[in-house]
Amino acid sequence: MSQSTVPSDGAIVIPEATATASATAAQLDALIEALAARKDAWVQVDLDRRTDLLDRMIDDTVAVAEEWAVVAARAKGIAARTPADGEDMATGPLMLIRQLKLLRNTLRDLVEHGEVQLPGEPYERWDGQVAVPVMPASTLERAMFVGMSAEVLLRPHVTLETMQVGGPYRDKQPGRVCFVLGAGNISSIGASDCLHKLFAEDQVCILKMNPVNEHVGPYIEHALSALIDAGYLAVVYGGADVGSHLAGHELVDTLHMTGSDKTHDAIVYGVGAEGARRKAADDPVVDKPFTSELGNVTPIVVVPGPWSDVDIEYQAKHIVSMVVNNAGFNCGCPRVVVTHRAWARREQLLDAIRRCLAEAPPRDPYYPGAKDRWQVFLDAHPDAETFGPDGAAALPWTFLTGLNPQKVDDVAFRVEAFNGVFGEVALDAERDVSGFLVEATEFCNEILWGTLTATILVHPRSQKDPQVAAALDRALSDLRYGAIGVNTWGAVSYGVISTTWGAFPGHPRNDIQSGQGVVHNTFLLEDPEKTIVRSAWRLGKKPAMSYDFATFPQLIRRMIPLEAYDDWKQLPGIVLDGMRA
Repeated sequence: MSQSTVPSDGAIVIPEATATASATAAQLDALIEALAARKDAWVQVDLDRRTDLLDRMIDDTVAVAEEWAVVAARAKGIAARTPADGEDMATGPLMLIRQLKLLRNTLRDLVEHGEVQLPGEPYERWDGQVAVPVMPASTLERAMFVGMSAEVLLRPHVTLETMQVGGPYRDKQPGRVCFVLGAGNISSIGASDCLHKLFAEDQVCILKMNPVNEHVGPYIEHALSALIDAGYLAVVYGGADVGSHLAGHELVDTLHMTGSDKTHDAIVYGVGAEGARRKAADDPVVDKPFTSELGNVTPIVVVPGPWSDVDIEYQAKHIVSMVVNNAGFNCGCPRVVVTHRAWARREQLLDAIRRCLAEAPPRDPYYPGAKDRWQVFLDAHPDAETFGPDGAAALPWTFLTGLNPQKVDDVAFRVEAFNGVFGEVALDAERDVSGFLVEATEFCNEILWGTLTATILVHPRSQKDPQVAAALDRALSDLRYGAIGVNTWGAVSYGVISTTWGAFPGHPRNDIQSGQGVVHNTFLLEDPEKTIVRSAWRLGKKPAMSYDFATFPQLIRRMIPLEAYDDWKQLPGIVLDGMRA
């Protein structure tokens, strides 16, 4: 093994942003005591009342959607009427509205039918694993998610006879108080995590806004005011001291976070030498049930095939748009493109990626520590290719080509950059596609850090080859990731919402990697293992969230009434905006 290029933990910790407001210990204690007094009452709230709460929250989110999205975008340095100006509407209020609606629909099913109505019949796959179709679930979803489908695979021990659906509505448990640490990159995550805890796990919540995006807190408070007013949710502000107080509070029963594994370990074991000792011995300071989503070194596996010139250009833009989205501050942002060295089109794809990086607009590196983390990767890879400006207002998109698959401790394989850095590794696999898929699966599972999400790009003609189709099925079965996208970004599973989102199960507490547990899962499937989202090879002229999708801001705004109220009148405008992209 080569000499380690991974920096010390101190060099890659994402620094804490400074909170502009902070609750006092007395205020926090009062809020937790009030929530604890309501936790058993929440468990007893009937389905009709819960449905009413969800309906009200849909209306309240719609009411603040525009201002919420604009404030979030401007805080990230995104200019009005640019393609990126639609991102925060899509990943903020729109996703929250979708989750509220899907939860409401599930509860209505329980009222009207006594059980959750699944959109497709569960079936047993070739490998014996149970798969449950979860999308599309309606005519509207077929129109909204053209060419896409999704299914959740349950854990291997589950059979068609033993699978369970319904969670707390099937088996009531005592009430609990959950402390939720909000993420700083996507403005809906904290609120969304709370909805999952409340409606899928029957836990009342206290949400601490991340200082990075605390400016959207008032909009989240308005959107979820039905729960706040009823005493089932509280929203607070502050830094690490507030988080520490809440995590250790005797009336807090469980914890959940979306963020960094370093933050998780600091909460569970403490910091410094003593924290390291405790982690090695699995001797926690905070010993409570703790679910989490903690990022990933996300792979994109490029399956060799009969790609045309148009395919090359489209998929290059697809890949780069995933990197550019939210300035690279996404836990599912691609970090390693996995290719076959013998593929005749490999260099053409890399050149197309370079052209896209060169034309992609620079973005404000708004997340704390982005410049320092970028420098860590540049120091390890001084031959990195950079595109765009390098300065206080923007970091260049950075491409690390020709990574060595034998250098297994390369920082590019072991550390999530959390900025606009990604790389490419070529495998010297057997010349046939089946052999490549076997080696790519092993590389992703054994070398890359994390198990959150992965993407596979495979030409439809390749999938018609029985040998390739079988190898793809085997790869989907063997890949240890909680969400896999086939011809679509694996992170789409986060936005579908009826799917599950979280790490592949099984990480021990002192090697947490991408975390434990799942969120979303609005059909309330029990014992999920992974989600697989499939898409058509190409959808329109450009990928849906392409960095140059000129009409994306107005398209995504039309989605708000369509998603919230099934307003079909929006559909023609959405189609037209897509055609004018």
